[in-house]
Amino acid sequence: MKYPSIGIRPIIDGRLGGVRESLEETTMQMAKNVEKLFVKELRYPDGSPVHCVIADSCIGGVAEAAECANKFETANVGVSLSVTSCWCYGSETMDMNPILPKAIWGFNGTERPGAVYLAATLAAHNQLGLPAFGIYGKDVQDLGDPEIPTDVRERLLSFAKAGLAAAIMRGKSYLSIGSVSMGIAGSMVNPDFFQTYLGMRTEVIDSTEILRRIEKKIYDEEEFEKALSWTKKYCREGEDYNKKEKQFSRKQKDNDWEFCVRMAIIIRDLMKGNPKLKKLGYGEEAFGHNAIVSGFQGQRQWTDFLPNGDFAEAILNSSFDWNGIRAPFMVATENDSLNGVSMLLGYLLTNTAQIFADVRTYWSPASVECVSKWKPEGKAADGFIHLINSGSATLDGSGKQSKNGKPALKPFWEINDKETLECLEATTWYPANNGYFRGGGYSSKFITRGGMPVTMCRLNLVKGIGPVLQIAEGETIDLPTEVHKILDERTDRTWPTTWFVPRLTGAGVFRNVYSVMANWGANHGAISYGHIGHDLISLASILRIPVNMHNVEEEKIFRPSAWSAFSSDHHACATYGPLYK
Repeated sequence: MKYPSIGIRPIIDGRLGGVRESLEETTMQMAKNVEKLFVKELRYPDGSPVHCVIADSCIGGVAEAAECANKFETANVGVSLSVTSCWCYGSETMDMNPILPKAIWGFNGTERPGAVYLAATLAAHNQLGLPAFGIYGKDVQDLGDPEIPTDVRERLLSFAKAGLAAAIMRGKSYLSIGSVSMGIAGSMVNPDFFQTYLGMRTEVIDSTEILRRIEKKIYDEEEFEKALSWTKKYCREGEDYNKKEKQFSRKQKDNDWEFCVRMAIIIRDLMKGNPKLKKLGYGEEAFGHNAIVSGFQGQRQWTDFLPNGDFAEAILNSSFDWNGIRAPFMVATENDSLNGVSMLLGYLLTNTAQIFADVRTYWSPASVECVSKWKPEGKAADGFIHLINSGSATLDGSGKQSKNGKPALKPFWEINDKETLECLEATTWYPANNGYFRGGGYSSKFITRGGMPVTMCRLNLVKGIGPVLQIAEGETIDLPTEVHKILDERTDRTWPTTWFVPRLTGAGVFRNVYSVMANWGANHGAISYGHIGHDLISLASILRIPVNMHNVEEEKIFRPSAWSAFSSDHHACATYGPLYK
């Protein structure tokens, strides 16, 4: 994949005869300093450093602004950052591209009024309806100081991450494998939303395409044998908890393993293509669907007579498989496209695998004590939420990776072989609950380690408003072993469990855990490692998606300058409308 670049525009006072000449070196160096920061700190999903494109010269007027725009168009620039240490001619030098996420860093120095340019040009952006983020350091610096202050650094990185996320998804596809699952609204894939808000296509194929490829052997047989051998070695099968009369024979279970492994390979091929298929005589299938995220309907038309998609989804959502450690795919169970997008947003901001889960149960302290005789304490004192789904969650979600000695989910290039083995060892694959999945299959089971900072988010579509985003930062927790067993086995014990406590603020929706659960907008949520709510808010503002629920500290929220003129995030997003309308 060719990823979009970050374009950096050094803006300068265009007056020749002593003014411009005195600022050329300082201004261009400012751009180079930012490039150095981005290349050091930011990575594309494949692990490579981000690429920056700097204008060929400082921009002092409209002619040089046009030259820069032409360069950006040919250099695949997807994000635009203007930097300046001085006063410049605002409307003559500003970026006019309507779909590029834009920001301006105005240097806080007394020798030259960079802040004046920042304010004047943000006003021009707002007047012309081209929202831009404003970045301005709290402390005064000397002109030419190469240091990027911590507060400026944080804003630059937050904007760049959000801008790149928006740019990377543009032009990609959501691949819907099947249609609506069990009446779930999120699996009623809305092409207009994907096109106008995300700049994405929707590709739709029938689930039978997987069956066709299995029966006609439209997959790499050599890879299948490798994958099956790996699966037998590392994917431990658990006890069959189905009633004796509903249990499948050993032969059928073995056949199901083979079927599930083929499904994983085929769904991956459907998403990104596989050049090996062309050598097998399937040139059309070799292309794939250019999908950055997909969803598999499964229930019920498929799973009533064929093995479920839990293994395929869980393995694809993980950062490793039979081919080794690699970038995770984003695959939504039950074809919940809106939760798939929620996973995608978190993934593009963090480069880490995402946990897909039902937001299943709020356990109040009284209820926990009633059934387990244990009174919740510490982080669990106000109760907690049981996140659990039928085995599609990333195996990274077991929390067996670590950072600084603490459980974590990491970008794939930071994961080592020992950690992948520990994730696999922490996971048991149970024969599927044949009450839900009459066609069999396997569901993963692990327990997420406590102590991880996580952010749960969910995108919803609301008639009369459009898309809205919910965000809940919090932490995973451990329960006493016996308490976990009692609570976990009240639902399906063959599915992965995450115990989650949102961070409470004492007000509004986040006044208590019950209220968070009661106000969650759908049955699913996407869980990302780290507290990334502020980055999600920045990304949502770029995409013109209002955030209707969050517990992010006010001082961390970063939106385009124009938002301060509106009564609410909803008002601003409604005024500007979808980015790609």
